[in-house]
Amino acid sequence: MTQLTNWAGNIRFASELRRPQTVGELQELVAGSEKVRVLGTGHSFNWIADSAGTLVSVADLPEVIEVGERSVTVSAGLRYGEITASLQAQGLALHNLGSLPHISVAGACSTGTHGSGDTNGPLADAVSAITFVDAGGELVTLTRDDPDFAGSVISLGALGVIVSLTLDVQPSYQISQVVYDGLPVERLGSDLTAVMGSAYSVSAFTDWVDPEVMVWRKRRELTAPEPQWLGATLADGPRHPIKVMPADYATQQGGVPGPWNERLPHFRLEFTPSNGDELQSEYFVPRDRAAEAFDVLRALGNQFAPVIQVSEVRTIAADDLWLSPSQGRDTVALHFTWIQDETAVRPVVAALEERLAPLDARPHWGKVFAADATVLAERYPRVPDFIALAAKYDPSGKFRNPYLDTYLPAG
Repeated sequence: MTQLTNWAGNIRFASELRRPQTVGELQELVAGSEKVRVLGTGHSFNWIADSAGTLVSVADLPEVIEVGERSVTVSAGLRYGEITASLQAQGLALHNLGSLPHISVAGACSTGTHGSGDTNGPLADAVSAITFVDAGGELVTLTRDDPDFAGSVISLGALGVIVSLTLDVQPSYQISQVVYDGLPVERLGSDLTAVMGSAYSVSAFTDWVDPEVMVWRKRRELTAPEPQWLGATLADGPRHPIKVMPADYATQQGGVPGPWNERLPHFRLEFTPSNGDELQSEYFVPRDRAAEAFDVLRALGNQFAPVIQVSEVRTIAADDLWLSPSQGRDTVALHFTWIQDETAVRPVVAALEERLAPLDARPHWGKVFAADATVLAERYPRVPDFIALAAKYDPSGKFRNPYLDTYLPAG
């Protein structure tokens, strides 16, 4: 039997994957197992999903896409690309999407996945209700009115196995995506509001050595793009986030209007990502400390050079979800795509975290980081509340694994 790995191939899972076909079968499986963890689409880069016990996928549960009044209820294992196409066909939309439409809804929300935009919260911010199987095999539903809700959405799999989520929807909208080459890197700090507030969703790509930055602007305004902007020039063709890579699988650029679900991701749904020859890290700093963070990254540029493929800067609006990287503060996200060499990457990550520590940088739960439990509890102030909540729904520690024991230790 071929050993199961995550998308990047840097994690080899200890257990064979179980794929229940019904919610009832899932409940029986959970109730009868000593240890359980859930694997989504495998886009995490650490041991968050691994278990020596029962490893479960919810991808084969019956497909649910039920549109209600200003909401849609979806089965947890569906990918964003699948539900967004259905919503668009009904004239509806979500507030935002991540870079890849291939990720599962439950996995993305559970780990704090986000897109970009000064006024856009993370993907989990759209969740208004969640249903999961608890440690006893019982179904639990929480809504925004429940005091436990804010701790249950970004839950890292610690409360139970999610079977469905209800998401806020809005009328469909159009997006035009334009790319600019050559933004002077200094302007990220000096003109942050002008750069990141220039469109509904904005991403800036750099390696922190090149003096010029590539900026992707996803606009709800469908006017013709200006040829010059803040010292940058409108791209003369499609671009990939990594300059040397072909842009065949990137979503439509050039200012051509299209549905939100075909423009907000960076990549097309029909592009099937192969195993990624990469590792990823991401850090979240308060928006008002962004310029200081950029100075840190530029000072580390030469240290990054041997291991970095690309870095992406995005913005996220504040939310109130307990383990959200943007909980309680408007945030700038600093993403790093590294080469797939953990021995070479780990020292760089440690140096990066040390330099970002004074800026109260929060690491992404699902990516490569060096922080320990003490640091995480300092950066994420609701960690003690979350640990207590997990114990409430999982008193025996059925959903705990070495990752949770290391970073969110019980008791």
